Amino acid sequence: MGKYVLKRLGYLVIVAVILSFILFMIYSLVPANRAYKDAQDQIKAMKNSIPEGQEQQYFDEIYLRYQRMYGTDSKNPVVRYLRWVGVYPLYDGSFDGLLQGNFGYSYDYKKPVVELVQQPMINTIKINIWATILGLGITIPLGIHCAVKRGSKGDQAVQVFTIIGYSLPTFLIAILFIWLFCAKLHIFPPSGMSTPGSHFTGFRAFLDEMYYMALPLIVSTFCSLGGMTRYVRASMIEALNMDCIRTARAKGLREQVVIYSHAFRNALIPIVTLVVGWFLGIFSGSLMVENIFGWNGMGRVMIAALRTADYDVVMLMQMFYIMISLLGTLLIDIIYGIVDPRVRVNK
Repeated sequence: MGKYVLKRLGYLVIVAVILSFILFMIYSLVPANRAYKDAQDQIKAMKNSIPEGQEQQYFDEIYLRYQRMYGTDSKNPVVRYLRWVGVYPLYDGSFDGLLQGNFGYSYDYKKPVVELVQQPMINTIKINIWATILGLGITIPLGIHCAVKRGSKGDQAVQVFTIIGYSLPTFLIAILFIWLFCAKLHIFPPSGMSTPGSHFTGFRAFLDEMYYMALPLIVSTFCSLGGMTRYVRASMIEALNMDCIRTARAKGLREQVVIYSHAFRNALIPIVTLVVGWFLGIFSGSLMVENIFGWNGMGRVMIAALRTADYDVVMLMQMFYIMISLLGTLLIDIIYGIVDPRVRVNK
């Protein structure tokens, strides 16, 4: 297992380098020049102190200085990429890239990108962990029940319900829930993260946050129920028809033992893929839910950065998602070998 993990980590590094290079090349084609913008801003600030007729000379000097500072003074895209990563020296021989902790600067928020994404990341993890726990707590038992009671009225009702939930887009479900819980029942607030003007502390602040989180959490959980329930049901139906399950029943084992100890174990392989992918989605956030409910999370920050061409923020977040996805594939393969001994990941 150890050799397999090390081998896969080596592959992940190679894939991460390739994907990061493609990502850098794509954003290099975008007509946005950080050094040019900074040079223009400085020239405007120095306008009254620049001798007449020398504006262009001053601009060229300042522009070159910013290019050298950001590592974009070279026309070679490979050199610029290596400087961005932090494995090729800048003009003065220093290294200042991702590997040195320079993750970029947000011009829209006037702060380093790392400081910008800290709180949205915490907010996204909060709401998505709760949504994952609730979703798995509902879908797995419900899917198993529908598979065991296949063809019953309860199973048919759940299938109709899950098809409706799976088919409706997230924004439509969110609008319907806002109309029901906010406009009609007046139970939850339609947007926000805390009571305006409040300065709660301790447990009272936690309750206030959970109150505002409730409706987006309900929407996120509801949107995930349809697909996951149907996957669990389909996997369990296939597992219950296996010869080993018939043998277990013929031996006189209790039905609960047959279902949860034998059938569910065989049904875990396709379910694990979905569950781990779902869990990894915790870090990316929900673009639709966060924007509709005014939740300051990673999805909302990504949309805002794209709208304002804040590309340092976008590139860092996308690199983070790339690494999370690559590590997720390794985690899925390892879990395969744990839940099903027939799978030998080291071969």
